[in-house]
Parts: sequence; C-alpha cells; structure tokens
Amino acid sequence: MKLNYKRTFLVGFAFLSISAFWQMYDTIIPLIMRDTYHLADGPAGIIMSLDNIVALFLLPLFGALSDKVGRRIPFIVAGTFTAVVLFMFLPVLDNTYGIWSPSTSLVVFIVVLGALLLTMGTYRSPAVALMPDVTPKPVRSKGNAVINLMGAVGGAFTLVVMKMLVFDGADGRANYLYLFLAVSVLMVLAALTVMFFVPERKFVQQMKDINYGVSEAEDQSKFIEVDGKQKLPPEVMRSLILILATITLWFLGYNAVTTAFSKYATTMWDSGLNHVSTCLLVATGVAIVSYLPIGILASRIGRKKTIIIGLIVALACFIYGAIGARTFSPLLYVMFAAIGFAQAAVTVNTFPMVWEISHFGNVGKYTGFYYTCSMAAQVVTPIASGYLLQYAGYDTLFPYAAVFIALAIIPIALAKHGDSRPGKLPSKLEALAGADD
Repeated sequence: MKLNYKRTFLVGFAFLSISAFWQMYDTIIPLIMRDTYHLADGPAGIIMSLDNIVALFLLPLFGALSDKVGRRIPFIVAGTFTAVVLFMFLPVLDNTYGIWSPSTSLVVFIVVLGALLLTMGTYRSPAVALMPDVTPKPVRSKGNAVINLMGAVGGAFTLVVMKMLVFDGADGRANYLYLFLAVSVLMVLAALTVMFFVPERKFVQQMKDINYGVSEAEDQSKFIEVDGKQKLPPEVMRSLILILATITLWFLGYNAVTTAFSKYATTMWDSGLNHVSTCLLVATGVAIVSYLPIGILASRIGRKKTIIIGLIVALACFIYGAIGARTFSPLLYVMFAAIGFAQAAVTVNTFPMVWEISHFGNVGKYTGFYYTCSMAAQVVTPIASGYLLQYAGYDTLFPYAAVFIALAIIPIALAKHGDSRPGKLPSKLEALAGADD
C-alpha cells in the first residue's frame, strides 16, 4: 500500500511548527528561570510541568472538539498565530528584567507563559489528528514517520539557530530575542503552508470514499454497544490500556532527560550551551534519517517489535549515561545518536497503535487518550526528577530515566491489538496515492 508522501509532508508542517516551539521551550525556558529568575531546580521543575498540566485537560478536550467540528486546520491556524504573539513577550520580559521587583517580574513571566501554554494546548491534538484523517490505516506508521520527520526538522531548525542567534547582553546574560524571532517566523510560515496548501475537506472526503482495505464491518467489530454507546470489547480495551501504559512510562523516563539536560550538562560539564545544543542536534539528526526507515521496518516486522527494539536501545543509552555522562566525552555523541534512533522507533509506532483501535470520526478522541497519558507523565516527571536533582544530585538523572524505560517494555510486550500490517492495495487508493503528486 502506497503512502501519499507529498500530502503527508504538507500536513506535517503543522507538527514542524509545534516541534520547533517545544524544542525552544524545553531548552531555553529552564535556563531563563535559572539565570534570570534564580529559581532552584525543584520550583523550576514545577513551572516546567505547567505545560503538561494544561495539556492534560486541553488536548483531549480539543481533540474531541475538532472531531465534532469536523475540521482541524482552523484550530491550527488560530492557535499558531495567537501563540506567536505571546511567545515574543518572553524574551522581552527576560531582557527587561529589573524594571519591576523580582517577585513582580516572576509573576508577569509566569502569567504570560501560562497564557502561551493554554494557547498551545488548543491546537496540538487537531494538528496531530489531521494526518490519520487523510491517511489509510495500514500506512499510518509510515505517515507518522513523515510527521515525526517534519517535527524533527522543526526541532533541528531551533537547535541550529540556537547556535547562531544567542548573544550575550550588556548584563552578561544571554539575549534570546533573535532566537525567539526566528522560531516565530518559522511557526507562522508553517501555519500558512497548511492553510493554503492542504484542502482539508477534499482530502478527508477522499478518505471517506475509499475502501482502506478494512471494511466498515471489520472496523466497527472492535466496538460493542453498552447502554446505547459504542465501547471497546474487554480484550481490545486491555490492549489499549497496555499501549497507553507504555506511552506513560516512556515519557516518564525520556522527558526527564529532555527537560533537565540543558541544566545537567551546563552543571556537570561546565561547558556552556554549545555542547548541549550539539548533543541534541546529533539526536535530532539521527532521528530525522531514522523516521522513514523505521516506518518501513514497522510495516515489515510490526509496530510492537519495532517499539520494543527502540525501548531496549534507549535503556542501554541511559544506563551508559548513568556511568559515562558525568564528564563530557565524544562518546556521548554516539549515545545521543542512539537515543535519536530509539525516540524515532517509539514515537513513530505508538501513535498508530492507538489510532488502529479507533475508527473514522473519533481519531481526535483517541489522539486525546494518547496525550492524556503522555502529558500526565510529563506533569510528574519534571517535578520528581527536579527535586531529585536538587536534593540527591545530578547523578540521579540517567538512572531515573533508565528505570522507567525498563518498565515500559513490559506492557507493550503484552498488548495484542493495534499492530497492523498493510494489506492488498485497492486500485482506487492506488490511483489516489499519486493524484496530487
């Protein structure tokens, strides 16, 4: 079965924009809180979890709301433009620190940051749900590989401009204004690309008109009627819970490292931001070149096996990090390259396993299930790991991550649904695959 790559790349600009933003947020906001607002690791971890607390409620809500509206792009465009306006206030507040009292400055910063995070929460689920709306189920792992590839490009853009556009200000602190401006321009251009080059109604209708290779009867057979409502049979629900458990455990481990790594490296290595951005860029670069091969691999050996491979690789990396990352070494580039591969293997395939259990018309709802678990994990882990860093030391970061990655292998190994392989391609879909190339 063929994936329409041109269409999927265009849809992926929405996720490119989101990923560019979160790469900036995870890397720079912790440094601003430490260097400008002088927050300890524990309180900073609480603030870093605010985005996930907001997302825990908003992502399922707006995923389901976009299902009811039947459109995703209006959410994407409105959310992006509002977010960019709020986003640009952050470096201004950072550069003008001192015009108010420290407590007032911190409150204003948190209020603006909170409004920004609320805005980002309104369109992430619609942006991610757009791809499965216009992609046949059997090739959604490949489609999700393309989406993650686009996201990685957005993250790489942020890391590259981070090395080029961060300057020291008059007070000796870093000036992030031009960096924020570059990311904001990218976000706007990405949203405009989706708005003008993705005819959502047309693409969705084409998917409705085409037999995916899975009949409507087959699709609906996963659901049973309970009190007049569709519900999953117990065995399918069990698999969904197991998949979501793996997603939760993965983010408990992986996000601890991504959130705290800039502080870990600048504290342990005493080497500034340069090594941080280089390590993250290596991981992102490997992820970029891995996404499409991983999508192809999953179509051959299955999504579940590919996820397990990724988790084992990540576990090995974090065990090595616990031993070998205390001082900087070029071997850490190899470790981060492997982490990039592992991240690609897990993220490319976990979402499609959840979508496989959904049916057309409630993809946004199931996208919300995914984000409920991933964001709940990302609420807990910056706080827990932040206090561990503060009171037990920075040596705890990689062992903390390794424990949760090891636990994540167990539930996915037990899941029995959501692992689909492409069937025979209907001729109508074959024609559509190249219709707008």
